[in-house]
Amino acid sequence: MTRSAVVASLLLLAVPCPAQVVPVKTGIEVLRASDFELLKGKRVGLITNPTGVDYQLRSTVDILHEAEGVEIVCLFGPEHGVRGEYAAGESVGSTHDARTGLPVHSLYGRQRAPSAEQLEGLDLLVYDIQDNGCRSYTYISTMGLAMEAAAAHGIGFVVLDRPNPLGGMRVEGSLVESEWTSFVSQFPIPYVYGLTPGELARLLNEEGMLADGLRCDLTVVPMEGWKREMTFEDTGLPWVPPSPHLPESRTVLYYVATGVMGELQMINHGIGYTIPFQTFAAPWIDGVEFSERATALELPGILFRPITYRAFYGAWKDETLHGVHIYIRDPASVDLLGIQFQLLELHHELYPERDVFEEADKARLRMFDRVMGSAAVRERFCERYRYEDLTEFFAEAARAFSERSAPYWLY
Repeated sequence: MTRSAVVASLLLLAVPCPAQVVPVKTGIEVLRASDFELLKGKRVGLITNPTGVDYQLRSTVDILHEAEGVEIVCLFGPEHGVRGEYAAGESVGSTHDARTGLPVHSLYGRQRAPSAEQLEGLDLLVYDIQDNGCRSYTYISTMGLAMEAAAAHGIGFVVLDRPNPLGGMRVEGSLVESEWTSFVSQFPIPYVYGLTPGELARLLNEEGMLADGLRCDLTVVPMEGWKREMTFEDTGLPWVPPSPHLPESRTVLYYVATGVMGELQMINHGIGYTIPFQTFAAPWIDGVEFSERATALELPGILFRPITYRAFYGAWKDETLHGVHIYIRDPASVDLLGIQFQLLELHHELYPERDVFEEADKARLRMFDRVMGSAAVRERFCERYRYEDLTEFFAEAARAFSERSAPYWLY
């Protein structure tokens, strides 16, 4: 490099970089821009986890704890904990936050809603968690149960809104039947519901979906710049894994595509390997043949390739697995929830002697039904092992819910 080129390079380094332009401001950013006016003079309990951050990855816990005029009294931790220190399904205990010293109350395990004792003296509950857009992901259950507790005790509830990483137009799957209500199917909404956390909170509150028809004093701090057709990448926001198996924002697509099937623990879907939710594999599958047959289905927006691997944990741990690696190339054209059923249909055609529903134990079948919010999905599918027996069932529910939820859109 010439001397003049070196000088030019040094001069460029000396020029300050312009501030990053982020297309979308989340609720915590908008709240901060208002100088936290909504929270001033209030005693606040904060429900959050590691995804509650600003665009520079500062935790909402720390932002509110340091904000002048804001009194954070306690923290509430959902599944995985406030700082993300717990594994999936692990009971979260009550403790103190190491950084701020604030008491942390668990909302996962035996207790799933704030107790009367924990709410005593609070004026507001504030919720700030990045969701994945699926009903079975437990954070929205936590939000709804906390709204019920707030309503029952006359406490205001604030949602700091965040994007739905699946976008605001995708609605897939059937509704939860009342007898199948559980923490993974807490409310009668489709599996993919197409709303932001704030929009969903408005729907739950106004449509009588909270227990006993309760309604809380709800305030949503909306985002700025978010549009329903946006992917998460379009937002310019950093992705913080909301749980260990969602390391990238695109993994959310695969969560929908294979996650329900994975509850059977008969087919490995990449959990325990390096590409969670992105495979369909088992010891008995011929990966080359299965890939060719899957490709021949010509599913819109999807490609397949043969894959062989060993899972470090999960279904068929330490076994050599064969199957397909799923590539979602055009998310807008993909029937996400349908992928697993179409692959299960193909699997039954090629390996009828390995009926995954018959071989799965009763506990796993029940979990499958809980996640689907009904036994009807499994029963309909297992009659002929044809996905076409589910498509209208899913579509009718999605159409009805889309009409019902549209009045609660904020964007």
